[in-house]
Order: sequence, then structure tokens, then C-alpha cells
Amino acid sequence: MEIKQYQIVLVNLDPTIGSEMKKTRPCVVISPNEMNKYLQTIVIAPMTSNSKSYPTRVAVKHNKTKGWVVLDQIRTIDRNRIIKIFDNLSEKEIHKIKTVMHETYVA
Repeated sequence: MEIKQYQIVLVNLDPTIGSEMKKTRPCVVISPNEMNKYLQTIVIAPMTSNSKSYPTRVAVKHNKTKGWVVLDQIRTIDRNRIIKIFDNLSEKEIHKIKTVMHETYVA
């Protein structure tokens, strides 16, 4: 299974602790293709269909449904947690994610 940056993938996030996002849910692959090709771990940002408008959340459309990529809950998972690969984000969505990640994590 080839995992690419900015793909939407279905991930089993359980077990979790505390306020971490749980359940099996769509997530966006954040790690670059070079890492995804050679490492057993993948960096993802979970998605949710219920969110307030936070500066660390990016609105996207997936499967004809509006959702948010939760960039304040980025985590590293083992690739075995990935159940299915969906589609890719649009160029506009990718640009917005890059902008928000830069504003949030690069001082």
C-alpha cells in the first residue's frame, strides 16, 4: 500500500488517552513521500465533521461532506493502523494546510 502526502486515509486511532481524537476516522497524511516510502510510521492529522472555527483547523470537502483537518492533533501512527486509502486533498486545501502548519509550528 503506497501512502502519499496529503492523501485522505481511514485510520483506527484507538486506543487513545484523555483528549486525543479516537475511533476509526479519516485522516490526512502529513509526512512527506520520502518518509512514507521508507518508514513504518506515518504522520497524520485526524479529521472531524464537528468542529468550531479554530485557527488550527482547516475546512475540507471529502466524500461530498464538509469536514475539518485537525492540525492541533497531529500524531505519528504505525502504518498498520491505516485501513483504507481515499482520495487526495485539492491543491487549494493543501495550500491552506501548509499555511496553517507554518503559522502554527514555525516561529
